[in-house]
Amino acid sequence: MRYSALIILAALTAACSRPAEESPMAGMTAEEHARMMAGGTQGAFDSAGSAIRQPVHLTAEQERALGVSYVTVTRGPMTREIRTVGDIVTPETAIAEVTTRVEGFVETLAVTTTGEQVRRGQPLLTLYSPVLVAAQEELLAAQRLRAGVNLGDTVAVRNAQALVDASRQRLELWNVPDETVFEVASTGDARRLVTLRAPVSGIVLEKAVVNGQRVMPGMMLYRIADLSTVWVEGDVFEQDLRFVKAGMAVHIEVSAYPGVHLMGRVSFVYPTVDPMVRTNHIRIELANPDLKLKPGMFATVYLDAPIGDAITVPMSAVIATGERNVVFVREQGMLMPRAVVMGTRVGDRIEILEGLSVGEMVVRSANFLVDAESRLGSTGTGMPGMQHGPAAPPAKPPAAEEHNHD
Repeated sequence: MRYSALIILAALTAACSRPAEESPMAGMTAEEHARMMAGGTQGAFDSAGSAIRQPVHLTAEQERALGVSYVTVTRGPMTREIRTVGDIVTPETAIAEVTTRVEGFVETLAVTTTGEQVRRGQPLLTLYSPVLVAAQEELLAAQRLRAGVNLGDTVAVRNAQALVDASRQRLELWNVPDETVFEVASTGDARRLVTLRAPVSGIVLEKAVVNGQRVMPGMMLYRIADLSTVWVEGDVFEQDLRFVKAGMAVHIEVSAYPGVHLMGRVSFVYPTVDPMVRTNHIRIELANPDLKLKPGMFATVYLDAPIGDAITVPMSAVIATGERNVVFVREQGMLMPRAVVMGTRVGDRIEILEGLSVGEMVVRSANFLVDAESRLGSTGTGMPGMQHGPAAPPAKPPAAEEHNHD
């Protein structure tokens, strides 16, 4: 038996030389004939308008000629890699603004430029404020009054102490440092200048003040951010959103440092989807102890999302027809067409939700040729030598061919 070189040619020859009584239209109902003519394709159709597929039997020689190979259906853990892009931004929770609560004038600047790194408690500027000087004088006057009160008069002592406490509290509410209030109270001398200090350690993102400037209550003087941790903000497509959870590990690469791999964690998944581009915003926390990562940098984000145990086959094993997805399962020497429901695709493998069981053998390659024969078989126009329907016992080759080793 020699099919390897002539199998397709034989099919075409047989189709052209088939007698009229073996026409594909023979035995069709009027409805089937109408469907075939409307579709413009020779073959039988089911109620949904799709070509009916018949089981196919291939000999070992035919399998080799067509290049048919098989793969076993397996179950195992699946991990979906989601790739997206993002920007490194300053964490909102790490930003602090330095303001003043009283009117005054900048006497000197200790931090003079944007981008400087400062420590918590470091002096930023000195401020002269007539209002603060007057408040210090009131505190000192209240202390002198308390010192001159007759200790036997409990009411007077209590009133004098209340006055001292009120004067001290006013300075504290105006954000005068505790050490300044203590120095004024202990030395008895009002301070002409008050020092404003950095509330956090970090980088000066903005400086909005110069020497000699008049400042008003609530005016922003400095904006400082702690960049030891940064955020990476990116977007994932809507179909990937179910795989992204807060707390999952994330692999990050930045174009500024090629070959450097960073690890972060998803800290927040935003509650809304952008209706224009169908993406969802996510936030990732990333350690930045050496401050190499700068806000505004571009980052590539890889999320390894575990899907769980799943039945999978190679994507090449599935024939997508548009209306349904079909695989050919090897059963008792026959290739049986079977519809399957596909799930998530990961690389070159596809999750099968319905239609297959672990351990079954399916056609992996040349399945389109097998599918073509399966459809031709439904019309009686299959390739010569191909068997359709239930498997039959193999016939004994002729005696003349038993010794043919060509």
